Parts: sequence; structure tokens; C-alpha cells
Amino acid sequence: MLLALAGVTGVGKSYFKDLLVQKLNFKKIKIITTRQIRNGEKNNEDKIFVSPEELQKLKDSNIIAYDFNMLGNIYAYSKDDLFSKQNTVFELHYSTIFDLKKICPDMIAIYIFPENINMAKEETIKRHLKPEVEKQRLLEIDEHYHKIMTDKNLRNQFDYFIYNSYNKRSENEMLKLVEKILYEER
Repeated sequence: MLLALAGVTGVGKSYFKDLLVQKLNFKKIKIITTRQIRNGEKNNEDKIFVSPEELQKLKDSNIIAYDFNMLGNIYAYSKDDLFSKQNTVFELHYSTIFDLKKICPDMIAIYIFPENINMAKEETIKRHLKPEVEKQRLLEIDEHYHKIMTDKNLRNQFDYFIYNSYNKRSENEMLKLVEKILYEER
């Protein structure tokens, strides 16, 4: 099963992804990106950091299934990851779901709402991003939240919705939901 987690910045996508890897033996899909590595990030852990030239070589070698531009950087998913027979999980930017559903029609997409939008903003601020990046991310939270709340076509692309209260209850709800999906997929 290919499982995508989406939601505003700071909603806990990475946290839930790691939880599913740890508790339900999912394999984490690592996005390939030309973005500069940030403090605290490790290459080949959540992301594979490459130069634009290296990414172009991967594309030329027919390794890439899908790539997109986001905030001035290119992000990509490999064919091996997107079409794996294993249970895999990755973070999805909401703006890419229409294209990814065409490429991977069996993908299951869960949209994670923050119980309170300010909690997502607080989590984003805790990342200690560069001031201009933080400002951009906080603006994106509001834009993204408005888009998901008002765009019925976008919401219809998601299979499930869940709220994150940033506590154990939310963890358990995510685990139960994914266990239910796994059971139904059998």
C-alpha cells in the first residue's frame, strides 16, 4: 500500500510517518530534492539531497516517476518507491495530489488537520527557520488551510481525514485508522 500524509506545515506529517514506520512496519519513502540541507537534517534519512545536475541525471536514467517545483526547489519521487509492493508512507504536498493520483491511482491519502491552526504555527516556529523562510511557511499555512477548507475538489482527492491534537490520543487514532485501512486492503 502506498500511503500519503498531507496537511499544513507543522501538523505532524513527519511525526506520524515515523510512527507508522516504527509501529506498523511501513517503509519510509525518501523524497529527492535540490533544496539545501537544513541544520539537523541528515542526507538519506527523510530526504535525499542532490544537485540540480544529479537530479537531471536521475530523470535521464528514467528513475524518477514524478517531480515538481516547490518554493524554488525541485522535489522528486523515484519509480521504485512509488510502485513498491511494500507498505510505504510519505509526506505529500497538497498541491501535488491531483498529479500523483493520476500516476498512482491506488494511493491512499490521509489529510491531517490541526485541532487548532495556531498549534501548527507554533510547531513551525519551533523549527528555528531563517526569518524569511519562517514568514513564508506561516503564510503558506494560512493559504493552505483556506484552500483545503474551501476547495471541494481538493478535499475529494483525500480518502480520509484526521485531526491532530498533538497528544497520545491523536497517535492512537492514526494507528487505528491505518490498521483499519490495511485490514480493508487485504
